[in-house]
Amino acid sequence: MFMNTHGIAIHGGAGTILRSLMTPEKEAQYIKGLQDAIVAGNSVLEKGGSSTDAVEIAVMSLENFPLFNAGKGAVFTNKGTHEMDASIMEGLTLEAGAVSGISNVQNPVHLARVVKEKSGHVFLSGADAELFAKQMGLPFQPDEYFYEEGRYKQWQEVKDSDGYQLDHTVNSGEGKKFGTVGAVALDKYGNLAAATSTGGMTNKRFGRIGDTPMIGAGTYANNKTCAISCTGHGEYFIRAVVAYDISCLMEYKGMSLKQACDFVVKDKLVKFGGEGGLVAIDPIGNIELPFNSEGMYRAWKKGDGKIEVKIYED
Repeated sequence: MFMNTHGIAIHGGAGTILRSLMTPEKEAQYIKGLQDAIVAGNSVLEKGGSSTDAVEIAVMSLENFPLFNAGKGAVFTNKGTHEMDASIMEGLTLEAGAVSGISNVQNPVHLARVVKEKSGHVFLSGADAELFAKQMGLPFQPDEYFYEEGRYKQWQEVKDSDGYQLDHTVNSGEGKKFGTVGAVALDKYGNLAAATSTGGMTNKRFGRIGDTPMIGAGTYANNKTCAISCTGHGEYFIRAVVAYDISCLMEYKGMSLKQACDFVVKDKLVKFGGEGGLVAIDPIGNIELPFNSEGMYRAWKKGDGKIEVKIYED
């Protein structure tokens, strides 16, 4: 079935993102990063490509952009390393792939897709996931590729403490944000897909993993309901099973995408302290971008409409 409707939405993290804390130069850089990613993903859809291809390409673009906490711009762990997580899911088949705690893989979301298609599994982690990536011929990068001065400074502020930080860059004038990137898409064949990628939390210890690679928590896609990619304080999103919860409210309670998103993000999460947001799309191309923080890096395009890019709440 070929449809006229298609759409895509992406995010680059949510949190305390205030216009008063952002320099015009930095704002322009973020906008360019979002625009490049949405154009890359949308061009796949425009040419009749799959939603899975579109979300992978869009997230890879965000991973390659050093201002976002994923791939090239991933934050530092307590050990001074980078441990990255990613996942991808198809709404038609409910097939999914995920990786966590991986280092030096250039594009974690691409590895998540290869896991989905070639490993016989859904979720791989750590050194053995990297070994699988090598066997599959995926590109790797040295530690220096992932080094970003601002991220290093963030780590220096907290590395001698027991604390961890969200993607927290007050000193660089950006406020506090949850650094995750993601995309959701609907293609011209009516298929949904979602993908998410992150570098996690600055100074994280003990192999901490958030919601990003967990299917149903940070990422979910089902052609019956919606595709979701989350960004926020991962522990809360795991406990609330946010992505799947929205799908369930649509499937079993008959809620619209907007109703389900608003209930989970602006009511349920808020009540027990979960901060963040998500991007969502349904099978007829409705797009929702709810968040309960002060801002979320986001961009979207519906069908033949124009590309929209926003950072702040207004």
